[in-house]
Order: sequence, then structure tokens, then C-alpha cells
Amino acid sequence: MRGDARRVVRGFLVAAAVVVAATPLVGQDIADIDYEHLSFRGVGLEFGYVWPNRVEPAPSYTLRFDLGYAGPGLRVAPSISYWSSRLEDADIAEFETRVVDLIAQQNGGGRPLFDLGVIEYTDIVIGVDAHVVWELPFDILTFGGFGFAAHVIDGDGEVISGTFVEDLFDSVDPGFNLHVGTEYPVTDRLRVYGSGRYEVMPDLHYAQIRGGLQFMFGPNAPGEGRDGR
Repeated sequence: MRGDARRVVRGFLVAAAVVVAATPLVGQDIADIDYEHLSFRGVGLEFGYVWPNRVEPAPSYTLRFDLGYAGPGLRVAPSISYWSSRLEDADIAEFETRVVDLIAQQNGGGRPLFDLGVIEYTDIVIGVDAHVVWELPFDILTFGGFGFAAHVIDGDGEVISGTFVEDLFDSVDPGFNLHVGTEYPVTDRLRVYGSGRYEVMPDLHYAQIRGGLQFMFGPNAPGEGRDGR
């Protein structure tokens, strides 16, 4: 099931990228936006789902900030995201084996029983995305781009709490993502949107889908609003 989900998300990313590349701009307003449109304009609330390679799939929660445009068609969107799930049993077993091997090497071959129990893996993601935005017919916007993030990782469990094992799981790792999505202005102050992304970290990677609502406090840029406004 996990492999199927990853293929669906990757397929969505590829298909959306193809659509974006093949679709001509309906209007040049967004492509002509300049730097004066870089300002705080809105907040988005997102719910999503992640499929990591070493951790069980889990829901995710994101707060997205819209900072407007830093250049022609280039929107800046910082975000804070959270998800938490159990480390896969196979990964825990592999880690247990490595620890037992190390103990055996330092104690003349004796191999103790070693059980780490359940380990919870939590990822708090603080990042910023750059969206290249296209205007499509019927007020639909399509965006694609990349992002960078700091992943604050916390590993926790009843057995490892307060031990060196817990310290090994706790870290701050860099991350990079590619993403695509679409959004629609329900009103000038409310947008709905969905996106897919693939996040890469030094020791973990995952596919993710998201959907959300964005509440606009600042003005829409030319070409972003209803009826092309």
C-alpha cells in the first residue's frame, strides 16, 4: 500500500509539472509582478499525509504564510509543519542489532538481550518554499517550485527515555523539497488549495500530499483574484 501511495504522489508531481510546462499563460499579470508585492498577505491552514521511508505513514499539520511576490511570478511561502509516528519495526530491529554488535565487540563476544520497545519519531519542519505561479482559465492558479527547511527531529520512547539512544535520535537536519499544486480563490479573502511534494533529508525522505484553506489579509496581486483581478 505504501509503495502505491508513493507512486500516486510521484505521478501527481510529474503530471502537474507537465501540465504547468505545457499550458500557456492566460494573462501576463502574474509574470509581470515586481518586488513591491513582497509583503505579508495571508495565513493558510493545511492538513496532509506523509509516507516516509523509515517511519509509519502519518497525518501532518501545517501553518503556511503568504509573503507575496519577490519577483515576476515568484511567490514566497514560509511554513511550519508537524507530524509524528512510530519508527518502523524493521528499522528498530536493525538499530538494536548494531548496538548489540557494538556491546559484543567491547565485552569479549557476549551478546545481551536488547529491546528498544516502541520509538516515536516526531518531525517539526520550519521552511520556506518558492512558488513559480501560473494563471490558468477559470481563476485557477497553478504553482510549482522548491523549498528548503530545517527539520527538528525528536525520538522518544518509554525504554529509551533519558538514555544515549534518545540523544542519537534527536537532531536538527537540513531538508530540500520539490512541490506542485493548484489553488482557487473562492472569494478575494479565501482560497482553497492542494499540493504534492517530495522531501529529502540526510537520513529520511518522504512523499506528502496537502490540502488547505488560506485566509487573505492583504491585497491580491494582479491576476490572482476572482475574474482575473
